[in-house]
Formats: sequence, C-alpha cells, structure tokens
Amino acid sequence: MSPTSFTTGNLVNFLLSQRDAGENTDKFVHLTAGACGACRFGQYHQSYELALRNVGLDAFRMFLLAQDQMDQGEIAGGGIEFSMPLTIGALWAVLLADVVQDIEYQTRPYEVVRGQTDAVVKVAIEELFEAIRTRPKRDGKWSALAWHLATNHFTAVLRRIFKRFAEIEVDRLEAKPMVKITGEFYLQTLEGAANYNIHRWLEAEGAEVYPAAVAVWFDYLLRVRAQHYEAYLGVDPAARAKLFAVRALQRLYRFAYDRLRGALGGLPRALPNQYVLRQLAAPYYHHRLQGGEGDMLIGKALWAHLNAKAHMICELSPYACLPNTMSVGAMANVLGKHPDLLYAPIEIKGDAEIHALSRCQMIFTEAKKRAKAEFEQALDVSGLTLAAVRERLAVAGANRATYRVRQRGFAGTGANLIAGIDRP
Repeated sequence: MSPTSFTTGNLVNFLLSQRDAGENTDKFVHLTAGACGACRFGQYHQSYELALRNVGLDAFRMFLLAQDQMDQGEIAGGGIEFSMPLTIGALWAVLLADVVQDIEYQTRPYEVVRGQTDAVVKVAIEELFEAIRTRPKRDGKWSALAWHLATNHFTAVLRRIFKRFAEIEVDRLEAKPMVKITGEFYLQTLEGAANYNIHRWLEAEGAEVYPAAVAVWFDYLLRVRAQHYEAYLGVDPAARAKLFAVRALQRLYRFAYDRLRGALGGLPRALPNQYVLRQLAAPYYHHRLQGGEGDMLIGKALWAHLNAKAHMICELSPYACLPNTMSVGAMANVLGKHPDLLYAPIEIKGDAEIHALSRCQMIFTEAKKRAKAEFEQALDVSGLTLAAVRERLAVAGANRATYRVRQRGFAGTGANLIAGIDRP
C-alpha cells in the first residue's frame, strides 16, 4: 500500500544515510498523525516500528499526534511536549504551504520561461521555513492561538513572495483542461513517485492541476466534530453550547486561511463550504460514514463539476483502501445522475502505473475537447481575434502571474480570461 510502504522506506533510508554519515540518530524524531477511523492508517506506526527494529534502530523515537487534539501535553520519556504552541505552529506551516502551492499550480502551466515558477517556489518555502523557525515563543495555550490569528509575521513574508510571483511572465491564452485532484489524504496531497507523479504528469499532458489542499481536511475534521454534537441536540444539555463553540472555531479557521490568501492577492482558492459538500453528497453517501475522507470525495466531485471548477476529477486511491473503495462505488450512482461528469478513479499500486495513467489519459482526452470548446466559445462571444485579445491583456498586465483571473462561467483559465475582457 503506497502510504505506508513509501513512508516507511523514506524514514528508514534517511536514518540509515545519517548513521552511515556518522550522525547520531538520537537527535531525530518521527512525528506522524494518529488514526482517523475505519482505515489502516491507525496501524502504520507498527510498520515503521517493525522496519526500524529490523535495521537495528528499534530505540528510535516516534510520536503519534492525534488529529483531534491541539494540546496533548508531555509524552513520557520522549523529550517532547505536544502543546498548543507546537501543534498550532505545525497547523500554520501546513496552511502557508497550501496557499503557496495553490498559486504555484496556477502559474507553472503558463510560465513563459520554463523553471521560473519552481525557482520562485523554492525560495518561498525557504522563507516560510525561516518564518516558522523564528516565530516568537508563546507559552500559553490561548495566547499562542491569538498571536497566530492576529500576527503579520507570516503575511509579511507572503507579500514578499507575491512580489516574486509578479516577476513571472505567463501566457494564459491556452485551452488547458482543469483537473481537480481528490482521493485518499496521502496520495492526493503527495507530489512524487508514490502516486505516479500524477501532478507533473498531468501538467506534461497539457493540464492545469487543481491540487488538494490539506486545509480542506482540517476543515472537514471540524465539521465531523460539529456533526457529533448535532446528534446530541436534545439529549445532552451542553451539546448546543459545544456545537456553537465548534462552529465559531470553524469561522476563525476560515478567517485565518482567508487572511493568508489575501496576502497573496487572493489568488489561492477559497476553501469549499463543508456543509455544501455534505448537502451535495447526501443522496449518495451518508455524512456519518467517516472513514478516510468520508462524504467529502463525493461532495468535492459534485461541487467541482456543478460549479465549473474543473473539467475532470482524478481520484487517487491506495491499493485495496476500504474508504476509497466505498466512495468509488458511490460514484457509480453519481455518474448515473450526472453522466457528463468526467471522473477518473486511479488505484495506486506498484505494478500498475502504465495501466493507471492510460485509463486517466482516456478521460483526459475528453477533458481536452471540452476545454478547447469553451475556449473557442469565449473567443467567439468576445468578438475579438486571439491576437487582439493578447494585445488587450498585455496592456492590462494579464501577462503577469499575479493577475487575478476571475471565474466567469467556465472551468478553464484561458476561457475565463477572455470572458473578462470588455467587448468591442
């Protein structure tokens, strides 16, 4: 199974390389998330322990960070404290990476100078790492949360990154299909061999990839907690107050994410509304089935399709993953009701890369046709030639990566760009 095999291999190889180089592996620790329900995820740490024991590193320290606890206190004998300042810092690091990744994937397919986007992103990640490392220490639980919500420490760095993106010249007048990535948490967020390098492969095939933000998963966890309290309304006298508190936390969370987006000119996409996703998925998948991403996979597919967020959905599943198998099964009913939804479920396993990418390519061919058709439609409606459009956009500064292309009824960036031009 991709998540555990690749993570285990990477962990062991890294520690062996450090030991061979004469480093003391006691100075490292491995921090991984705890289980999320009916999933093999809860057993992954046992695979890590077995592998480390087999290479003589059984004393290496590994820690599980519960996904539903921001403050777990001290870990006996571990030399680490899972306090609010640590966990909220980790959360902010994820949110910062998410917003930069989003603008990266909007830019790279259209860059004029190949490699320029990757160079800017590399510098950006180093700057964000330094910002996390040098953030002021806050000992109190709530003072740490308040500081992260109010500080300009991170937004100032993002504004500098935004200026670097502004130096990238782009040409968005291309009919590139938008492909939304969904699936199992590890595989949809990973960029590498463990998911066949699907993001870069799709870009090489001519797509603009809509990546999966980890921030959506955290928002879902808050919604799951709210659903728990919803079920106890009328039973537990404190349920209503607890539900109010969780929903207030959800609003604070989205405020924090939108603040980071704003520092990048509002270019990174907003988080989808979790209750809209639940409503869309409700006829096909019950929201109380919480293994893996639960009803989100159905909800996100329909949300992207019905709101013209993407031409095609690519769902990535580990080999024999039960929660994802359930969602793929439910999608059969969805496709029966929405036959025009382009959906490519890809099961990731070691011996099937060529077959999986071939199946994806078949669906992607149809997505290309749709992208080209809407591009030509937008051009016809504008009443302009492509040369005239290009000239007007150059005057408007649309040849910069930081130019904001607003959605105007199309899924493709090029079509939306043309549709935003005033008619002659």
